[in-house]
Amino acid sequence: MSRRILSLALALLLAALPAAAQEPPAPDPRLVAAAADSALAFVITGDPQLDRASELGLAGLSAALRARTTVEPGTPVGVDLDQDDLSLLTFLYWPVTADQPPPSPLAYARLNRFLRSGGMILFDTGDGDLEGIGGLESTGSGALQQLAAPLEIPPLAPVPRDHVLTRSYYLLSEFPGRHRGGTLWVEATSASAEQGALGVTNDGVSPVVIGGNAWAEAWAEDDSGRPAYAIGPGYDSGRQRELALRFGINIVMYALGGNYKSDQVHVPELLERLGREQGGYEFGAPDYAPLPQRLLP
Repeated sequence: MSRRILSLALALLLAALPAAAQEPPAPDPRLVAAAADSALAFVITGDPQLDRASELGLAGLSAALRARTTVEPGTPVGVDLDQDDLSLLTFLYWPVTADQPPPSPLAYARLNRFLRSGGMILFDTGDGDLEGIGGLESTGSGALQQLAAPLEIPPLAPVPRDHVLTRSYYLLSEFPGRHRGGTLWVEATSASAEQGALGVTNDGVSPVVIGGNAWAEAWAEDDSGRPAYAIGPGYDSGRQRELALRFGINIVMYALGGNYKSDQVHVPELLERLGREQGGYEFGAPDYAPLPQRLLP
């Protein structure tokens, strides 16, 4: 009798398996469309002003990418870390505030899968002051440390002078946003950690880039195409905004194109082109200085 009951229970269990093994939920059509359009994404923080700045900023950066490069991003998309699947995305802008609640454990699992599968997060504390050396615990932002603690973030180091991020499209020696200065952090490989003074670059794309220069506010435009946020007066304001856009273009090209551009054989041709077009070379010069078109993806 007990054997029959056991067999019946086993049969019922087996019969229930197909129903339990349901197909995974269909991807969000909004995110599918965003991925198809190479749209840039930002984390929805719940702060309306901050989220609006992120949306306007990525829209301004997307417009610059369409105008200056072969990348044609669609309309930026906001993502809810507790609800949305990030697997279809490539680039995620995450503004960090002191009172931002941490995501759920499931959201952290999604974020770690996103990082492991080649996605990139640009963390922006917006305070213009991230100092220190080493790991995330040294970046100087308690809010960032708390939010990022469950993430699989590698050891970090200040970006070397000849890192691919400094030349993936424009030649840059600084990375201003609405703020200027501060340290930009990227993954520290054994080469950059042990020989950072020699300027040895990372052969892989850093899964995270961390800074505090409020880049979205520098990229943002209003409905009339004018800067949405003030930076400073006169020429320096325009130049700082231009350099901020160049940094944004560089980081997107870096995220999308990888590090094949780190091949030093490209540099002599690049400098020769710059010398012909500009009559000289200067890091962060206000004139456009993109890589030759044939080197772009």
